[in-house]
Amino acid sequence: MLKKLERIIPPPPPHMVGDGFRVHNFFPSSGIQNKQRMSPFFMLDYASPYNFPPSEKQRGVDVHPHRGFETVTIAYQGKVAHHDSAGNHGVIGEGDVQWMTAASGVLHKEYHEKDFSKKGGTFQMVQLWVNLPAQYKMSAPQYQEIKKEMMGRLTFEGGLLEVIAGNYKDIKGPASTFSPLHVFNLHLESQAEFILELPDEFILELPENFNTGLLAIKGSVTIQDQSVPSDHFALFQNAGSTISIKASTSATLLVLSGQPLDEPIVAYGPFLMNSWEEIEQAVEDFNNGKFGVLD
Repeated sequence: MLKKLERIIPPPPPHMVGDGFRVHNFFPSSGIQNKQRMSPFFMLDYASPYNFPPSEKQRGVDVHPHRGFETVTIAYQGKVAHHDSAGNHGVIGEGDVQWMTAASGVLHKEYHEKDFSKKGGTFQMVQLWVNLPAQYKMSAPQYQEIKKEMMGRLTFEGGLLEVIAGNYKDIKGPASTFSPLHVFNLHLESQAEFILELPDEFILELPENFNTGLLAIKGSVTIQDQSVPSDHFALFQNAGSTISIKASTSATLLVLSGQPLDEPIVAYGPFLMNSWEEIEQAVEDFNNGKFGVLD
């Protein structure tokens, strides 16, 4: 059954996060205001292609806390570095993914990698906040650095599907997750057509319940006779399991699909919990130094 297109969302006006990330926030703000609509994906910040001039200073976001969710950074152009208070450090470049589970609490910072900063260049990234089920919000922090070559790959005439998380037709992604979800990069050559079928296990388990959308990272595609241009987000109705996509140009799409958590969401700054009491506890724990130390 066809998964019908609900609406196409143009990129909201950009804003700066720190001094290194010029982003369009598709949700949960001006694009999709309902905090539950793309659950378990709570936030999508898209840093569309932007040229940063050379700099001796590494632009980015300084030390800040998180609790109750995961940050997923997907690199398309440029390089970004990460440090956190759990002792993790990594650098990701084109095609790589950084998957940090903040869970019970962590401090981290993200910034342009040193050589990229010195040379300057085009920077293009996506950052997702993936909500954690209540039972895992206070689990230990984790960190996964996923290189492009580690991803599951399905090649077909006219393109390539990279499985970052979840699975597609028995091809599994390397990312470990706390709830059923899929994150794919779909690369299509011009005029190629691809029929995306959500995996059978999801159809059987929750046939019309997965929140699904895709972001046009590069190029333009046609879905159900509607054009989805570059930098636009396509949101789908939950009913159905099949999406037919035709590339108008060479295109790259980020596909997101996940089982809604169906739990209360209370968000406050860098904390994502289920009640205000838990938010107050997070603030108290942060102020008391329980998230560790990071210079």
